[in-house]
Amino acid sequence: MTIPDKNTLFPLENYDRLCFLKNIIKNPNIVVGDYTYYDDFEDVANFEKNVKYHFDFVGDQLIIGKFCMIASGVTFIMNGANHLSKSISAYPFAIFGKDWQHAMDGKTYPTKGNTVIGNDVWIGFNATIMPGVTIGDGAIIASNATVTKDVPHYAVVGGNPAKVIRKRFSDEDITKLLELKWWNWPIEKITANVHHLTGEHLDRLK
Repeated sequence: MTIPDKNTLFPLENYDRLCFLKNIIKNPNIVVGDYTYYDDFEDVANFEKNVKYHFDFVGDQLIIGKFCMIASGVTFIMNGANHLSKSISAYPFAIFGKDWQHAMDGKTYPTKGNTVIGNDVWIGFNATIMPGVTIGDGAIIASNATVTKDVPHYAVVGGNPAKVIRKRFSDEDITKLLELKWWNWPIEKITANVHHLTGEHLDRLK
């Protein structure tokens, strides 16, 4: 077997606009699974630039599964973007210090936790993922969608705010796929099944 190397930075020969994403990530609070790729019209280094408001002191993580497909212009908004919304003012006085430094004593800025992208997820051009969202395995996020809520497994969502357009498969087949978790198979077994993984007959996977 000749299997693509998950540790290759640029898996397409003579093309440096698509990378296996985990190999360029420097931020320890961004975790990416094997074979997930990022395609950028300009420079793959833009990925971390497009993870916005991701401050170390907040501590939230962006967790992306295996075999995901992330298009150019996808933006992840992290919890550092959050402001107070129930207080009289949303202004972050405390971050500017001096006589404002104690403005947040006994209070905390809102957080929605980690942003989690499942396995085999396709995120289309210019989509925006908001803080704390979980996107299920096998989901498809349409171009220009703004995802503000969790996305079910194998759902296709689009719009602003993103809504479920349809399910990719029947509930029965989704259950089978989630039991199979093909992305966790040994890469040799995945390789032996790629013809079936790109087909439409679930029962042929073995």
